[in-house]
Amino acid sequence: MKAVLLAGGHGKRLRPLTNDRPKAMVEIAGIPIVDRQIRWLKNQGIESLVILASYMKERLVQHVGDGSRFGIEVSFSMEEEPLGTGGALKNAEKFLEGDEQFIMANGDIITDIDIRRLSLDGDAMASISLVPLKSPYGIIESNDGKIMAFREKPVLDDHWINAGIYLMSGKVFGYLPQKGDMEKTVFPEFASMHRLNCTKFDGVYWRPIDTMKDVDEANAELQS
Repeated sequence: MKAVLLAGGHGKRLRPLTNDRPKAMVEIAGIPIVDRQIRWLKNQGIESLVILASYMKERLVQHVGDGSRFGIEVSFSMEEEPLGTGGALKNAEKFLEGDEQFIMANGDIITDIDIRRLSLDGDAMASISLVPLKSPYGIIESNDGKIMAFREKPVLDDHWINAGIYLMSGKVFGYLPQKGDMEKTVFPEFASMHRLNCTKFDGVYWRPIDTMKDVDEANAELQS
């Protein structure tokens, strides 16, 4: 099976780290995010990878190359202007023609999610990985006006969020916009048609790298 990495983001909230490199090349515990992702995918049986690149794409191509040093085949789909997640995938259609299914993942995630658990049944067009919401704030438990306990940034097991990792049907290209985010248009359409699956992943490591705070926290987690 092939996989697609969305790695075109500017990473504005990661400056100055992204002043001279794309977001996917920001290092966490000494290893670029993209290196971690390629190894994660390869270890789960992915043999061919398409990287959707835009910002400082030449740096990314130079760093990853053809994928041979990772033991995986890598191709690049280039954007000359930001196309959004749906437009970027649509732009890469030629690399995925004939594939009944493929994995797609955001290029700023570090995780150990088992993508082999994702599945499409019936006429589903996509399946979304879900992870529990980790509160960005501490939680206070109270009873009858009394503070009972403090919980520091707990995982809220009854709330689930999009982990940015998908199993996609090859038929999805007929629904993608030339420009725009599929999370805002395509996925809601699939949901209304009852053609969008999901799989919940509890007890996994999942860390998006969006801000300098994320970098600091991920460095501490992965160096420990």
